[in-house]
Parts: sequence; structure tokens; C-alpha cells
Amino acid sequence: MRAVDLIRKKRDGGELTGDEIRFLISGSTSGEIPDYQMSAWLMAVVWRGMTAAELGVLVEAMMESPRRLDLSHLSAKKVDKHSTGGVGDKTSLIIAPIAAAAGVVVPMVSGRALGHTGGTLDKLESIPGFNVRLTLDEFRNMLGEIGCALIGQTEEIAPADRKLYALRDATATVESPYLICASIMSKKLSEAIDALVLDVKAGSGAFMKTEKDAAYLAELMVETGKRVGKRVVALVTGMDQPLGRAVGNSLEVVESVEILKGEGPEDLRELCLELAAWMLLLGERVKTVEAGRELAEEFIANGSALDKFREIIRRQGGDERVVDDYARLPHAANRRDALSPASGYVTGMDCEKIGLASVWLGAGREKKEDAVDPGVGLIVHKKPGDAVRQGEPLATLHYNARARVDESASLVERSYRIDSERPAPLLLVRKIIGP
Repeated sequence: MRAVDLIRKKRDGGELTGDEIRFLISGSTSGEIPDYQMSAWLMAVVWRGMTAAELGVLVEAMMESPRRLDLSHLSAKKVDKHSTGGVGDKTSLIIAPIAAAAGVVVPMVSGRALGHTGGTLDKLESIPGFNVRLTLDEFRNMLGEIGCALIGQTEEIAPADRKLYALRDATATVESPYLICASIMSKKLSEAIDALVLDVKAGSGAFMKTEKDAAYLAELMVETGKRVGKRVVALVTGMDQPLGRAVGNSLEVVESVEILKGEGPEDLRELCLELAAWMLLLGERVKTVEAGRELAEEFIANGSALDKFREIIRRQGGDERVVDDYARLPHAANRRDALSPASGYVTGMDCEKIGLASVWLGAGREKKEDAVDPGVGLIVHKKPGDAVRQGEPLATLHYNARARVDESASLVERSYRIDSERPAPLLLVRKIIGP
């Protein structure tokens, strides 16, 4: 069996057998199949898609590992949440401690920045000392002791995805619903969870630009989970504007803490409460979504969720003092405003451009080997529905290197649409699929 023949077969619209898919994935993981051949196969999948049988085998092959996670010793329900990626999407940092404070076990395996979207691991690593590279035993122990841990892929948990994830980011093969489904579900189903809440983004700042495409991806993932006996719900949510105001790693940590303190932007708070409510429902802590929302609000109001976040930071080697002293987080040395070219109302945003501007400042990666600057990014001042005057700041860029600041500011300014009439409010939760 040769990789080149399988690349050609998929390129020409053929259906790969289970053995052929397993050959590609094991060869990529071991290094026997070089990155340039796997990149070609990934692009062929983007163009040709996959059958249900191919996707099922791909998920199984990506889950294969010399050692599986066993959480059977924990009596509480194990529930995770995953987002397909958006701009300013820091919900994992907020809802994981909420759910854990409420008694749900949250074994969260997350990813890094991908394309124009941020990564949960990069945000966490902006907290000085925070270690996302726990061993499997450390991961198990932490879940048993405090109910939550947030880590990246390991050699034991979906090791194939760690490599393919970086390749997809660097080869413009991120957007395939089949590859997104395989990446997410191979990680999540390797966690020994009982249930999963999915936040599937739709809009200009998402990989799925339309609600129809997002719903298709959501259905793929829900069905994949159901086939292996897991309870899965997917919320299709809007990403035509950044979530919250902060875009960039340490900036988003600050905004997450603000939500856990009962403050922060309303749209981010509302989505976090909705996602947390579903986690508490699937975790059998409540009987209804409404009761889950009330319980989540209670754990924010009484400080339990914030205390849990402090505990997570401390247990993973981070400086928990950042929760009360934001100056301990990395900060960019410079500021630059992106200014409105006209007066009126913000009627829309090309949210992907906002994400790309943040990447150009150093908050994300253009190549898989790029380093991330944890302190840079931007704060969005104006969002759809807001009134704005000509020359007023639309957003403030936080930067260290000056190389692409002008280009980034121009990109932010061009991402806004401004008109004379206020638009209708954007819908946050568009559709619910499952459980």
C-alpha cells in the first residue's frame, strides 16, 4: 500500500477502505508518511468530501492509542464542551469551572489557534506557569480531586489529531466538515466522557460561513457521538461578530475572569450560561435547561465558579493571583486605535478580518511552527447595532512588534459596515440539534 495511490484515489473521487484510512493515519502519526503527502490527502478530502463509512473509520483510527483514558472510578457524570472555533471565543475558560463547581466532571482536551480563530490552550498558557501538558495519570488524578482539568492532545489521547491539526492550520484545509468532525470527535470520544455539548459556529468569523453548513457539521458530530453511545447536543450559534470584546490570549483571560465575577459583556455571559446549562442537564445535575441556567448563575453569584478557576490554575502550575491582579498577565507595550471612516450605525462586521488582524499582531499562527505572543490582540469597542461617529475608535490594537500594525488596523477598519439605520439584533443561538 502506498500513500501516493491513496491520495490519487481520493483526489479522483474514490472511497477509501477502512484499511487504507488506517494506513494513512498510522503512517502519519509514526512519521512514515511525510507531511507533504498527508497535506495532499487532506486537500483531496476538502475537495471530494467523505462518505459516512470513511468518516466513521477516520474517527476510530484517530482515536487509536497505546493507552486509553479510564475514568470509571469517578461516579459523577463526565461531560465536556467543544467549540468549532470563532473570534473571541473563550467560553471554555468560563463554563468548565462552572460545571465543575456544580459537581460535573469536566475532562477537557482542547486545541491551539487554528486559522483566524484563537485556541483555548494558547489562552491558558498566557497565564504564567500554566501547564497544559499533563500526563494521563496527572489528568486522571486532577479530575478525581477537583473535577476538572484542561489539557492539550497527548501521546495517549488522540495522538493522530495533534499532528493533523497543525497540518490543517498551515495548509488551508481547516474548513472541511469531515476533517473538523474527525478532529473534534476523536479527541472528545477518547476522553471517556458520558456526554458532550458542542458549540458549532456559523457566520463570517466561523469556519462554517452559513447556518446550513454549520447545521450539517453539527448533525455529523451528533450522529458520530450517538453511534458510540454518547449523549451529544449541538448548539448552532452566531459568529458574525466577535464573542465579547476581547480578541487575543491574555486579553481573553481577563474577560473570562470578569464573567466569572458576574461582570463582562452580555453576549458572552448569555452564551456561557446557555452552554453551561446544557452541560449540567447532560451531567444529570438538573432536570431542565432552565434549571441548569439558574444553577450556573448561582455558582457565578456565590463565587464558587471563580474559586474553581483559581483551583484549576493552581493545580496546573499557574499563577492563580492573575484572577485578582491582571497586571501579572502578559501585556502588549503599545496601543493603536482603528478609527471609523464614517458616522452612523454598525450594521455588520466581517468577523474573519478581526481574527486575521489579531493573528497578524502575533496572537495566532500563520505557520505551524510560529510562536504566539500572549499579550497582543485587540479590544472591540463597536459591534453591530452600536452608533459610531467618524474618527471614533472601532477597536484598540494591543501590539509589540510594529511590522504589521498599520496593515492590521486597516483590516479592522475595512471589516466594518456602517449605515444610517440601526440593524436588527443578531440572534446568538440559531438552532439546537440533539441530544
